[in-house]
Amino acid sequence: MNNSKLKSPVNIPVEKIRPFEGHPYKVLDNDEMNNLIESIQQKGVISPIVVRPLENTDDEYEIISGHRRLRASVKAGLDTVPALIYAVSRDEAAIMLVDSNLHREHILPSERAFAYKLKLDALKHQGKRNDLTSVQLAPKLATEQIGEAENISKDTVKRYIRLTYLIPELLDMMDEDKIAFSVGVELSFLDEQLQYDLLRVIEEQECTPSYSQAWHMHKDFNAGTLTAESIENTLSSEKPNQKPMCKVPIEKLQKIAPKIKDKDFEDFVLKACEHYYKYLQRQRSRDRDAR
Repeated sequence: MNNSKLKSPVNIPVEKIRPFEGHPYKVLDNDEMNNLIESIQQKGVISPIVVRPLENTDDEYEIISGHRRLRASVKAGLDTVPALIYAVSRDEAAIMLVDSNLHREHILPSERAFAYKLKLDALKHQGKRNDLTSVQLAPKLATEQIGEAENISKDTVKRYIRLTYLIPELLDMMDEDKIAFSVGVELSFLDEQLQYDLLRVIEEQECTPSYSQAWHMHKDFNAGTLTAESIENTLSSEKPNQKPMCKVPIEKLQKIAPKIKDKDFEDFVLKACEHYYKYLQRQRSRDRDAR
C-alpha cells in the first residue's frame, strides 16, 4: 500500500475517527488528561494525531497515534481535529502505534505487555518476502526484532507477553505495584479459574504472593496438583521477608480527614504520626524539666 502521508494535516470531524481496535494503551480521565484538555482549550491541538483510512468505509479513519489527544479534544468541545493520514495496512499501523507510544515516560506493565503482543502478531502477519515466496516471520525472529528496538532481550519480551494471560484484576495489581513483575509472570501460567481462586485468597488474607510462592504454584499447576485449597495454604505460610503491617480501615481515616484522597492517606498517616511523636517528645521534655 502507499506509505506516503499528506504533507500537511487536515481537519477531520471527530465522529469520523475510530479508536484502533485492541490498542494496548489506557486512556484515563486523570490529572494529565485534565491538563491536556485545558491546553487544547487554550492553544488547540498542537501536535496532529495520526490516522489511517478504514477499509470499506466512507471517509472514516482509525487512530494510529493520538487516542489521548482525541479524547481530550472531544472533552474540550472540538468538532474536528488536525490529523496526518497514512495509507497503511492494519499490521503496519499496529507496529507504528506501538513504536510511537513506547517512548513515553510512564508505561504500565499491562500496556507494555499488550503492546509487545500487538506488535508480535503484526510482525508475524506481515511476514518477510524474499525473491521466491512470502515467508511468515517466525515468533523467535519477531521477539528478537522487538527486543532490539527496545534494547532488551527477546526473553524479556516473551516474559512481558506472558502477562497478557493474567486475569484483568491481577494485571491491575501489577500496574499498581502490588505484584512484582517476576511474580506476575509465574502466575500467568495458572489457568483462569485458579487465578480467580488466587484473587479471592489475596482479598481475604489481604496479602500478595512472593516470588517463591508464585513459583511453587506454577510448579504445582504443571504437575496438576494445584487447587484452591493449596493456594490458600501457600499464601497462609509466612514469607521469609514478610514484615509486620499496620492496617487501619480506610473508613476510619475518612472520618478523621474526609478531604484527603485515598492515594494520599499513607503520606497523611506518616506525617500525623511524625507530628504526634514530636508532641510526645515535647511532653516528656516538659515533664523532666518539671522534676
